[in-house]
Order: sequence, then structure tokens, then C-alpha cells
Amino acid sequence: MVMKPKETVTLIKRFMGCTYDEVKEDIKHVQYDVVNDNGYPKILIGDKKYSPEEISAKILMKLKSDAEAYLGEKVTEAVITVPAYFNDAERQATKNAGKIAGLDVKRIINEPTAAALAYGIDKQEDTHTILVYDLGGGTFDVSILDLGDGVFEVKSTSGNNRLGGDDFDQRVMDYIVKDIKKEHKVDLSDDKMAMQRIKDAAEKAKKDLSGMTTAQISLPFLAQGEDGVINYETDLTRAKFEELNMDLFESTLEPVRKALKDAKLTAKDIDKVLLVGGSTRIPYIQELVKKELGQEPSKGVNPDECVALGAAIQGGVLT
Repeated sequence: MVMKPKETVTLIKRFMGCTYDEVKEDIKHVQYDVVNDNGYPKILIGDKKYSPEEISAKILMKLKSDAEAYLGEKVTEAVITVPAYFNDAERQATKNAGKIAGLDVKRIINEPTAAALAYGIDKQEDTHTILVYDLGGGTFDVSILDLGDGVFEVKSTSGNNRLGGDDFDQRVMDYIVKDIKKEHKVDLSDDKMAMQRIKDAAEKAKKDLSGMTTAQISLPFLAQGEDGVINYETDLTRAKFEELNMDLFESTLEPVRKALKDAKLTAKDIDKVLLVGGSTRIPYIQELVKKELGQEPSKGVNPDECVALGAAIQGGVLT
């Protein structure tokens, strides 16, 4: 990503099944070129254009070959998960990506449902109500599920397909770029290589701040300024990180309230709160959810892995 920012594709999930106009904002956040191809986004690498499905298919092919190497046999079928908030076009695009990758997609299941499966909640006999708060790298979902006798009923779902860890990184990047501009009188926002290094540093600092109250950002030889080489160093505190992202963090409560309202429930009716997705490791997010719903969220399964685990369980059920 640092050496070849123009040829490395990230954030592809946000482009799935969307028109070019729908993803205009997201295009600003990536270092590679996205062109308008008859109203749809295409990724330009060298002189070749790829659809989001083709890029996703490459990821699925890699997963397929890793699984085959591990198992020592061919893998031909798959269960693929999507945000609950994905519409038909986005689901169909995901299914097509599986097809291009040579997979027979047996099911497309919602990520919160998969997460609930992984938490083993389907094992419990009595009926109860779960709220899944899923904040990943690029998407945010809230789902309320009712379970009884191993049957899931999705009561409501809400969210924002354009919110996640990448947006928190972006806020830190903007802060660094502004700081460098003030200090060195240079605007690095068009320097693709420098921006990719800043992005890496921003993401690392964010992760560090989940366990520490101060993260060190060190970017030696970042770029050439008027008065020589720019070496950038700063300490980012957890308080500053929270301040930079406060509006984004707080905005996740709106879908929580909407999901409760649509399910005709209050916070008191929720028996269990599940946190899913890497971004739920942010301490402020955990506090926010706890305060809003009046209970400690469940921390039983790795938030990065539980959706994949749930998909595997679903695959097992199907076979």
C-alpha cells in the first residue's frame, strides 16, 4: 500500500452494487483511481478497468486457495456474509463476486445473524432478545434479534453503510495533514505515497489507543519540504482521538434508537448486547453502548472473527 498506493485496492465493500454517484464521497478516501463507467464505479489499475465484483472475487479466490491448501482438497461452495443493511443490488453483487471466484454461493447471510450464531446463542432454550452492534472497517449495523427454540427472528435493523474504522482513521489523517501544513507550510494531501504512510500511522495510533492513553506517531522522511526533509513526530492522546471523532461516535446511537423504536422495544427489553467488528474495541464506543443500553456488552468472542465463525456454523448446518 505504501510502495504502490495507485495499485492497491482498499474499501471495496463500499463500492459493491452501487452507482458511481452513490460512492462519490468514498472515492475521495482512496489512493487508487476510480472512474465512471456508464454510471458505475470501475477501479483503474494501469490501463485495465475492474468492477467492484471482480476485485471482491480476487479476495474470495485467495480465501478459496488458502482453504484448499489447508484442507488438501477442492473447495467449491461458500456461505458469504453481508451487512444487514445491504440492499438487493449489494447482495446480488456479492453473490456475483462469489460466482466469478468459482464458488457456488449457498447462502448470503446477515452479519449480525452470523455473529449471534457464533456467540452460541442459538443453544439457549428460552426466548430472549439480543441487540447486535456491529461497527467494522467500513460499515455500521444495528440489529435486534429474537431467539427461541434455536430460531432467529430479526425484529429490526438499522445502520449506516458509510461509517466505520476507515472514517476514524480519516479524521486522524486530516489532523496530521493540518498539523504538518501549519509546521512546514506544505500540503501533503495530493502526495499519494505520503498519504498512505500517514494512513498507516493513523490506523496504528487508533489501535494503540484502545489499550493505551497516548500513542506515538513517528513518520521520518515523510516528504520533501521547502526547507528540507519533513520528519513528523507527535503524541496523540486518547482524549484528542475521541474529540476528533466525537460526532461520528455519537452518530452510532441514532440507529440504535431507531432499531429499538422499529422493534417497539426499549433498552430494558434487551437481554444481551453483542459487540461485533474491530471498531468496537475503541473504549469510548464500549462506554457509549453501555450507557445507552444500561448493561455491559457481552465479550465472549473475538469481534473480528465471530461473523466468519457464524458463517462456518451456517455452512455446517447446510451440509
